[in-house]
Amino acid sequence: MLACRSSLGEGAPTISRFEAGASSCRLHGDKCHVGFMIASTMTSGHDQTSGSLAPTSGLDVLSDMLRSVRLTGAMLFLVEASTPWMSWAPHAESIRHVVLPAAQHLISLHIITEGACWAGLADGPLERLETGDVLVIPHGDAYYLADPPEAERTYGHEDAVAFFRDMTAGKLPPIVIEGGDGPGRSKFICGFLGCDLRPFNPVLSALPRLLCVRAPAAGNGMSYLIAFACNELREPRVAGQVVRLRMAELLFVGVMRRYLETLPPEQTGWLAGLRDPLVARALTLLHSAPAQDWTLEVLAAQAATSRSVLYERFAHFIGQPPMQYLRELRMQLASRLLAEDGAKVASVATAVGFESGAAFSRAFKKFAGVSPDEWRRR
Repeated sequence: MLACRSSLGEGAPTISRFEAGASSCRLHGDKCHVGFMIASTMTSGHDQTSGSLAPTSGLDVLSDMLRSVRLTGAMLFLVEASTPWMSWAPHAESIRHVVLPAAQHLISLHIITEGACWAGLADGPLERLETGDVLVIPHGDAYYLADPPEAERTYGHEDAVAFFRDMTAGKLPPIVIEGGDGPGRSKFICGFLGCDLRPFNPVLSALPRLLCVRAPAAGNGMSYLIAFACNELREPRVAGQVVRLRMAELLFVGVMRRYLETLPPEQTGWLAGLRDPLVARALTLLHSAPAQDWTLEVLAAQAATSRSVLYERFAHFIGQPPMQYLRELRMQLASRLLAEDGAKVASVATAVGFESGAAFSRAFKKFAGVSPDEWRRR
């Protein structure tokens, strides 16, 4: 049983969607949000004999990529719902400007801490979620959670945008009361995160439009994270807002870790590649030294395999050859460096393996569609 099943602390502020009148919001609950920076830790390799994830070297490839795409928490809140209820969110692009305008993209995740409900995309089939299950919307689709599944909406698009605006501004408490006076009860944590989508984000590209990660066994690390998050949401304390926002990031990384552990052996894609010893080794080498003058021959030698085997296995899992992946990785690193204050094109070019700023500028424009200077001014 997760910690969120316990009763709310007396000091925890709550809000009903009907009580948010001052902001004319009627969304699925209460939220606490603010931007925060990433602190993620994950493993990149896979011990096939034990079935456990284990790093193949000192570099954690997933953590490195999440840093590169600037995963950033935006909000975390707890919803307490009674039947009948429906909690829905519009397409992420319609709320990004009020939630985390500096981010290119929004991801949402929902963790069922008590009870059960139904969830789905606006144009997709329903999924049944039980206690401990996690719903992730990686690509920004409009979606909903409800119980019963035929429950009707009680707020419109403008109400939803206004709600997210006030939540981001910290005008609403972290606990929301939702729904009617029916006997069915559900509680779930809602988290939103921002990240870069362009020019290269292999983590998101490896995920489906709607991802359901089923509850792990009791006593695992994810359970402790959820319990801690619930406690922070129920009991206001000093620096609670910062903690809650960091928790959104940690919960997302925990979900990705759990997803990696449950991928079927035949699964392909960037995340699945982290479990293959050879592909993970090659990824670790590239991420450890992206500016190095790599060739397929050099990479294969350091990965202790032949060029043909490396090319075949890398392309099978990642969907592209190693050198093409390296070019895209360099462009993503460059986009992050260009966003930093005072970054010079020549310095960025050197940092990602180009001998001249002109060559880098041509390559960057070809890949990203704009020049480095235009990217930096965005």
